[in-house]
Amino acid sequence: MSLSLLRDPSALEAYARDVSGLRTVPEAVARPESAADVQELLRMAAMDGACVTAAGAQTSTTGASVAERGWLLSTRAMARIIDIDPVARIARVEPGVLIGDLQRACAPHGLFFAPDPTSEEECTVGGAIACNASGPRTLRYGPTRAHVRALTAFLADASEFTARRPGVEKNTVGYQLAHDPVDWFVGSEGTLGIVTMAELSLLPLPPRVLGLGVPFPDEPRALAFIVAARQSDAVHPRCLEYFDADAFGIVRTAMDDAAWAPRAGAMVYLEDAGDDEPPLDAWLALAERCDANAGEVRAFDGEHALREARRMRHAAPAAMHERAAPFLPQGGRRMSTDWAVRYPLAAQALAEARRISTAHGVAPAVTYGHLGNGHPHQNFIARNPDEVKKIEGALAETLRAIIAMGGTVAAEHGIGKVKSKWLGLQVGVHQLAVMRALKREFDPEGRLAPGNIL
Repeated sequence: MSLSLLRDPSALEAYARDVSGLRTVPEAVARPESAADVQELLRMAAMDGACVTAAGAQTSTTGASVAERGWLLSTRAMARIIDIDPVARIARVEPGVLIGDLQRACAPHGLFFAPDPTSEEECTVGGAIACNASGPRTLRYGPTRAHVRALTAFLADASEFTARRPGVEKNTVGYQLAHDPVDWFVGSEGTLGIVTMAELSLLPLPPRVLGLGVPFPDEPRALAFIVAARQSDAVHPRCLEYFDADAFGIVRTAMDDAAWAPRAGAMVYLEDAGDDEPPLDAWLALAERCDANAGEVRAFDGEHALREARRMRHAAPAAMHERAAPFLPQGGRRMSTDWAVRYPLAAQALAEARRISTAHGVAPAVTYGHLGNGHPHQNFIARNPDEVKKIEGALAETLRAIIAMGGTVAAEHGIGKVKSKWLGLQVGVHQLAVMRALKREFDPEGRLAPGNIL
C-alpha cells in the first residue's frame, strides 16, 4: 500500500470549504481507497500527533467537513456498493457512495434507501451517517439512524471497531445508552471514528406515489393545511414540505414556470405513497377546506414527474448557495437554521423567529423545509463579517425562544463547528459530561474532527 498525503497548495485549497461557507485550509489531504488505507493513515497520524477530519462530498452546512486543523481524510474514493441482498433487504456500502447511486442500484430490486436528502447526487452515505441526515420523506420513514443496521469504523488509535444492532426485542442489561453502539456513531460527525463500511436497511418501493404542489394565499393557511394533514385519518403523507413566497419564487424559476400561482404567498409540496391508489380526492378536499388556491394545484404523477419535483425541492437550497457565493471572498456566507419544534407550534415559532430577525435589523430569511416535522430552514445571506455577527445574534435569540418551546437547535444537519456555540442552550451539564466521556474513551487525545460538536 502506498498512501500519500497531498500537500500542494492548490490541492489543499480544493478541500478548504464546504457548503457552510467556512474556509479552513487543511495541512494535508489523504484520499484512501480502502479500509486498510484508512487504518494506515490513522497510524501515521498517531505517530505524528496529527488531527484527522473525515469528509465525504463536503455538503455539510455546519462546517463539519472542513478541517479546523491537521489533515483532511476524503472518503470519496471509497465508493463501492459491496453487495445488495434483496431478500434480506440490506445493502453493504463504503462511506463514499453517493446516496443517488445507491438508490439507482437498489431500484432494479424494487427497493430503496429511505433517508432522502435532496442533495442525494452530492451527499455520501458516510456523510449521512455522520450527521444523521434526513430529507423530505423523514415524515414517514425517519432519519438515517433507524436505517443503519451495522457499521465498521477505525478509531483514533487505528484499532477496528464493529457494531451491530441487537436482534432482540427486549434488553435490560445495564444503562440503556450502552445497549446499541451503532447509535454512538450515527450523528457523531466523525468525532469518534472513521466509518469504512455500513450495512443499511432497505424498504420496498411503493407501487404508487403521488406528489402535489399546493399553493396558498398566505403562510397561515399553508401551515394550517400541514397541521390538518398530520391530524387527518383520510390522508397519509410521506412528506409535507413548505415554501414561503420567496422560496416558491425560486421554485418557479427553476421549473421555468412563471405562470404557476404567481400571486401565491406560500406553497406546500406533499407526497402520498402506498399499496393502494393515493387518495387524490381527499387531498383536494383538504386543500379546499384550508383555502388553497385550488385551481393552481399541480400533480406530480409518475417517475419522471417525481424526479422533477425532487429537482424543484432542491432548487431552494441550491439557489441560496449560489446567492452567497459572491460574498465568500469578503467573509460573508449563507447562514441557515436547522431548528425544530413540535409541528403544531411551527406557525408560532416562525412568527417569533421573524420578529427577532427584524428587531436585530436582519433582512428577511428565505424559508422552506420540513414543516410537516415542525422543521423549517431559514436562509440568510451575510455579505460580510459584520452581517455574519448580526445574523448570529438574531439566531442565538431565536434558538433560545425555540428551546423555550421545547424545540431543538439542530434537527437534521448536526452541530459541526457552526452550531457548537449553541449546544449548551439545549444540552445540560450531565449530558455534556456523558458526551465528553464517550469522546475520551474513543479519542482520548482529541485528534478526530476537532471543533465538531464539542
